[in-house]
Amino acid sequence: MSLQTISGQETAKRLLGSSLRSERISHAYLFSGPGGGARRKAADAFAKALLCERGTELGDACGECLSCRKVEHGNHPDLQAIGPDGASIKIEQIRELQKMFSYRSGSSGRKVYIIDEADKMTVQASNSLLKFLEEPPAPAVAILLSENAQTLLPTIRSRVQLVPFTAMGAEYILSELAVEGLATPAARCAAQFTPGPEECKALAAENWFAEIRNVVIQLGKESIGRSGASLVTAQQQVFKAGLGEHLDSLFDLFHLWFRDMIYVLSERREHIVFIDQLEFISQVAGSRSAEYWISCMSIAAESKKKLKSNMNTQLCLEQFLVRLGP
Repeated sequence: MSLQTISGQETAKRLLGSSLRSERISHAYLFSGPGGGARRKAADAFAKALLCERGTELGDACGECLSCRKVEHGNHPDLQAIGPDGASIKIEQIRELQKMFSYRSGSSGRKVYIIDEADKMTVQASNSLLKFLEEPPAPAVAILLSENAQTLLPTIRSRVQLVPFTAMGAEYILSELAVEGLATPAARCAAQFTPGPEECKALAAENWFAEIRNVVIQLGKESIGRSGASLVTAQQQVFKAGLGEHLDSLFDLFHLWFRDMIYVLSERREHIVFIDQLEFISQVAGSRSAEYWISCMSIAAESKKKLKSNMNTQLCLEQFLVRLGP
């Protein structure tokens, strides 16, 4: 893994590459923003470059020296990584990190530690880390990873260099997955809700997500008619099947379903998400006005808000389906 092979995140790669090439290395970095998979890959690649014995013209790791091979095999003595132990990162973990760093460095004199999900540190752990940042026992580089920088103590934020990460667009994610042959219909939906390829693959592989997507397709088709079959389907396919806890995703997917109708009406078929349902969507979209489909999108958004307000899940879904009726 090298910085250059990480998909997207050009700003982060440019900042880190510049630090490496100029050899102006900060004592602490905060990789913040969406895309946990990209953040961790970048952290591993940056740590590898910091410990590399040779380096390259681009400032990246050579990938061939003994230090690089140790990092790749996960047994470099001067690289440590920690993450939440259960729901949080505890003070004992920070103290153990400090203890490890009190030992003499193996080769370059520099040590690197990565704290994944740093926003989950307890207050005691954060205060202990703050002291560690200010007075490390050896030349050290800290790499903190967090979805949201604002969740960390201001005193910690003031002592780190921020490296921003951004969510990749759905089209970019799908293009990356297409290279791997993984741009499936489920992934096409998952890409709308995830910040990067790794997260997209993980969500698309969840059984509940595939089931919810199938339910949306069935309910979307049944809600067009007047038979009331959608209410029966909701009872059997959602609540009896144990999918009630995923209603927020159901409403999100319905939003995409109705948006696809508008894409057909506006001749923008290349943006359709439910691509495997293109034939049905193409047949039905013209049976209603664009205003109708827009109102359906609003109903889906309103229903999700009601759900967040602790409305009864079954009642929330039934009201949603009734409101979709002709």
